[in-house]
Amino acid sequence: MQARAHALIPGGAHTYAKGDDQYPVLAPGFLARGKGCHVWDVDGNEFIEYGMGLRAVTLGHAYAPVVEAAHRQMLLGENYTRPAAIELDCAEQFLSLIEGFDMVKFGKNGSDATTAAVRLARAYTGRDLIARCADQPFFSVDDWFIGDTAMSAGIPKAIQELTLQFRYNNIDSLRSLFEQNPGRIACVVLEAATAVEPEPDFLRSVQELCRSEGAVFILDEMITGFRWHNAGAKRVYGISPDLSTFGKGMGNGFSVSALAGRRDIMELGGLQHDRERVFLLSTTHGAETHSLAAAIETMQTYRRDNVIEYLYRQGERLRTGINRAIDSLGLKGSFEVLGRPSNMVYATRDQSQQPSQAFRALFLQETIRRGLIMPSLVVSFSHSDADIDRTIEAIGEALQVYRRALEDGVERYLIGRPVKPVFRKFN
Repeated sequence: MQARAHALIPGGAHTYAKGDDQYPVLAPGFLARGKGCHVWDVDGNEFIEYGMGLRAVTLGHAYAPVVEAAHRQMLLGENYTRPAAIELDCAEQFLSLIEGFDMVKFGKNGSDATTAAVRLARAYTGRDLIARCADQPFFSVDDWFIGDTAMSAGIPKAIQELTLQFRYNNIDSLRSLFEQNPGRIACVVLEAATAVEPEPDFLRSVQELCRSEGAVFILDEMITGFRWHNAGAKRVYGISPDLSTFGKGMGNGFSVSALAGRRDIMELGGLQHDRERVFLLSTTHGAETHSLAAAIETMQTYRRDNVIEYLYRQGERLRTGINRAIDSLGLKGSFEVLGRPSNMVYATRDQSQQPSQAFRALFLQETIRRGLIMPSLVVSFSHSDADIDRTIEAIGEALQVYRRALEDGVERYLIGRPVKPVFRKFN
């Protein structure tokens, strides 16, 4: 199947993060089904999953209330010639949950929403330059971002030069961009946090700098939204972005995203103004009704069942167990759990405590052998105590192999080649 896939699909998959180069050679090639936090590959092997659809599945695979809501809507049709009433219902649900915004526009993926935010910012300010956080891995598949990465092939240099970089938790690096480009920066784009938390006042300083310089403050909440707080990371950190983008967990795996923000900016994409029109998120499937039904049910589940509290609790249980294994094996500095309990990742390091793709491949290999698919440590509402405890046991066994590899050399234990970063110039 893998040979057929690579013959028919560039890269063998439709998402780079799911590609063969991201996993060891012993990884399952194709998954066939999922239920809760468990998945089964095409050969019938069962795994507990901690990628959860690149963090898009927060409640669990095939979560019944969401699937049933989408199915009921499908029976009424998925796409009409005029707006569907459910578009208004979903907008009202979203704006009441994610407080502090005036308007929302739905799309199908996060890239479209974030690029639409950038386009709005440019139209609103009349400026061209974009300042984006250099320490955060992904914002969009579109040229304004990809042209600023190692995989810039196919993107004109003129477009590449319109995106500038600043460092996370370094307000002076952003201030320098404004000083070097007076009156030219349309917007600042960043996530509130990844595995690294903001320093005190960093995010507020970004917000204040945007206000004083006349730039639009865009907060990417693709991951933090529906994992940090019901109202998003902006509530956690006490900030007020001009525009925010959401996706991933918003529909529990169904394809839906959102751009929300201030009325005076958002309305540029509407009909009730006399300025130049902005082409804003107009796609054939942008308000596909069954995805909006899934989003509504997901948001109602968050309100009703304290989902985020559960994510924090299960993540902390997992972190505590893994840290106990790290301490018992003397692996501090070689293997580390990072991030908030609701969205954890891990760091793999070699004998010199330098980041290592080979040791990442080894850890993936050994956890897969023990029934885990673990590109990250992302929990869902379906991860039970029994799932977490079984995971901790398996990781403890995998880390024993990891320790032997530190002593004997990783090449003695890793089968095949290491994994690779997505953003690289050549294969």
